Amino acid sequence: MGNVGPVTDSADDLLDAAVARAVRETGAAVAMLYVLPPGSPTLRLAVLAGVPQEMADPWLRVPLSAPMPVADAVKDRHLVWLGSQEELARSYPRPALVLPYRFALAAAPVLAGTTALGGLVLLWPGSHPPQLTPRERAAVHDCCGEAARVLHEAREKGRPVGAGAGPRVLPPVTTAPPARAEAVAAADFVARLPGGCCTLDTHGRITYLTDAGAALVGKRADELVGTLPWESLRWLADPHFEDQYRGAMISREPMSFTALRPPDQWLSFCLYPDASGISVYITPVSAPHSPTPSTAAAPPSTPGRAVALYQLMHLAATLTEAVGIRDVVELVSEQFVPAFRIQAFAVMTAAEGRLRIDGHRGFTAELMECFEGAPLSSHAPVADVLTTGVPAFYRTFDEFKRTFEPATLQQGLAAWAFLPLLASGRPVGTLVLGYERTRPFEPEERALLTSIAGLIAQALDRARLFDTKEQLAHSLQAHLLPHTLPAIDGLDVAARYLPATRGMGIGGDFYDVIRLDATTAAAAIGDVQGHNVKAAVLMGQVRTAVHASAGAPPAEVLERTNRLLTDLDPGLFTSCLYVHLDLAGHRALMATAGHPPPLLRRPGGQTEVLRLPPGLLLGIDRAARYPTTEIPLPPGAALALYTDGLVEVPGTDPDESTAALAGQFARGTGRSMDALADSLVRYAQHATPGSDDIALLLIEALGKGRG
Repeated sequence: MGNVGPVTDSADDLLDAAVARAVRETGAAVAMLYVLPPGSPTLRLAVLAGVPQEMADPWLRVPLSAPMPVADAVKDRHLVWLGSQEELARSYPRPALVLPYRFALAAAPVLAGTTALGGLVLLWPGSHPPQLTPRERAAVHDCCGEAARVLHEAREKGRPVGAGAGPRVLPPVTTAPPARAEAVAAADFVARLPGGCCTLDTHGRITYLTDAGAALVGKRADELVGTLPWESLRWLADPHFEDQYRGAMISREPMSFTALRPPDQWLSFCLYPDASGISVYITPVSAPHSPTPSTAAAPPSTPGRAVALYQLMHLAATLTEAVGIRDVVELVSEQFVPAFRIQAFAVMTAAEGRLRIDGHRGFTAELMECFEGAPLSSHAPVADVLTTGVPAFYRTFDEFKRTFEPATLQQGLAAWAFLPLLASGRPVGTLVLGYERTRPFEPEERALLTSIAGLIAQALDRARLFDTKEQLAHSLQAHLLPHTLPAIDGLDVAARYLPATRGMGIGGDFYDVIRLDATTAAAAIGDVQGHNVKAAVLMGQVRTAVHASAGAPPAEVLERTNRLLTDLDPGLFTSCLYVHLDLAGHRALMATAGHPPPLLRRPGGQTEVLRLPPGLLLGIDRAARYPTTEIPLPPGAALALYTDGLVEVPGTDPDESTAALAGQFARGTGRSMDALADSLVRYAQHATPGSDDIALLLIEALGKGRG
C-alpha cells in the first residue's frame, strides 16, 4: 500500500479512501470502520458505506465486552467470518435478531503491532459463497493495514483520529450520467412497461416516479417525490413494507410484497437494490400473493413502525447486557432517544422515598434542580406517575404548564411524557421525555413508550443490584490488598491493580512489599485462579501466609504456603513469585511457583526476562520444592513483577508479549517507579483491553540514603 505520508487534516480522507477501496475490491454491500480511542474500552463507528446512518445507529458504539463480531475480532486479534445468517444466529444471536436478512459478514481488527486501533466490518449479499476468496481476504488485510498506519501516525503526532459526533457516510457509487439520447431512450423504455416504476434513494425516499406508477398508487408524482412511501401513502404504513426496503438495502437481494390500496386494488411491489438505491416495479394483481393488513400511517414526527420495532428489539437486547446504572443511562441516550426523535430525557431512580437523577440530556439545570430529590409523596409529575403507576402525556407546553408551574424553566420543549419505571410491580424510577414539537401521543405510541419504559425499568433494577455487588466487591478487594506500600530506605516501589472489565471486578491477583529489618525487605506477587469472591478470599489467605513466612528463604516461604493451600484444598490453584531483597549485599533471592517471569532492568537500561527454575503452582503437590535463584541488584537496577493479565494477548505468543513489555520497561529508565507504573498499565490496556486482572509491582534499588 505504501506510506500514507504525514498525518494532516487529510487523515479522515485517507480512511475514507481505504474503506471505499475495500468495498470496490471485495464487492461488499456495506462497510463499517471503527476506531478505538486511546484508553477506551469501546469501539466507535467512524466511517460508514452502503447504508444510511439510521440503519447503523444501534452500532455507533460497540463495547469490547459486547458479544459482537467486531468486538471479538479486535479482542482476539483475528478475522471473524460468518458466511450465512444461520452462522450469525448461532454465534451472535443479538445482531441476528435485529437483522433477520440474508448476508455474509467479515470483521477484522485494525492493528499496529499488537495494539488494537479499531476494527473493520464488511457485509456481502446473501448470495456470497460460503468462504472469502483470496482476493477479498487480501483486500480486507490491505484496508486494515492502511487504516492502522493512518491511525498510528495520528496517535504518534498527538492527534488521534476520533469518530466525531457520528460516522462519516460515504456517498453511494453511482453510474455516469447518460447522454441525452440514452436518457430519452431509457425514459421511453420505462414508459412502455405495463406497470409503474419508481426509484428510492438509500434512505428510502422516492426520487423518481413514472406517471403510470403515480396512477397506480393514486397520487401525483410531485406529491410523492422526496417522501418516504410508508409515510406519504397511508396504506403502506405497515412495518412489513418498510422491512422489505431495509432487507433489500442490507442483503442487496430483490424483495417483493403485495399491498392493498383502498378500497380494493391490490398492487405488487418488486424491489431491485444496488449501492445507489432501489428500483421498484409496481403492477396491479387480481389477488394478494402474501396479503398484509393495511394500517393507518404513523405521524411524520414519529419514526415508522418498522423502525420503531427494529429499535425496540435492539434496545431490549442491549439492555440485557447493561452492567450498571450508568450503562443503562448511556444506552437510553445513544439508542432510544435519537431513534424516537426525542430532544430531552432524564432517567430518575427512587431511593429512600425520593427521586434522584441518574442522567439527563437537553433539560435546563434549573428544571433538573426542581426534579432532583423530589419526594415520592409530592404531586409533581415525576413522583405522581411513579406512585400511581399511570403515565402522563402532555401534548402541548400549555397543558404541562397548567399541571406543573416550574415548566416555565424549560420553554423550548412543546410536548412531554412522564413514564413510571416499574419492575415486577415495584417502583424503580421515572423516565422523563421532552419533544420540541407538539404531538398527539396516539394510543399506539403511548403503548410503545410504556413498553420501552418497562424494559428500561427491568434493566435499571438489574443494574442497581450489579452496582451494589460491584461496590461490595471493590470494598472486599481494597481490604485484602495493601492500603499503602511501606516506605523503605533504599527502594523506590510502586504497585497497580486493575480488575478485569468482565465479571465482578474482583479477582485473585495480589502483591505485597514487606519491611523485614533495616537492610532487608521482601516482595511477593501472585494470581489465584478465578474472578470471583472465592478467588479473592483465597488470595487473602495466600497473602497472609506469605506475609507470615516472610524473612525465611524464598523456597521455604513458598513451601510453607503450598502446604497450607493443599491442606485447605480450595479447588483453585495459585501462582506466586517471592523475592527476598538484601539491600546491604545488593542482591535479590527469588523463587517462583508457576508465575510469569520477572523483568530485570540493569543500571545502564539493558533489560532481560529472568527465566527462573520452574516450580509447581501452589496447591497441587504438598511435597513440591521451589528452587531459589540469586541475582545482583546494584543501585539503579529495577525489577518488574506482574501477573499474566499484563502480557496475555489472545492469538499472540506470550514470549513476544513479555519481550514487548520488557521493551517498555527499558524505555522507562530515569523515571520514577510511580510514573513508570502508570505508563506500563496504559500500555497493557491498549494491548490486552480488559481481558484479565492486572497486578504490577515495580522495585528499584536506590543509592545509600535514598528512599
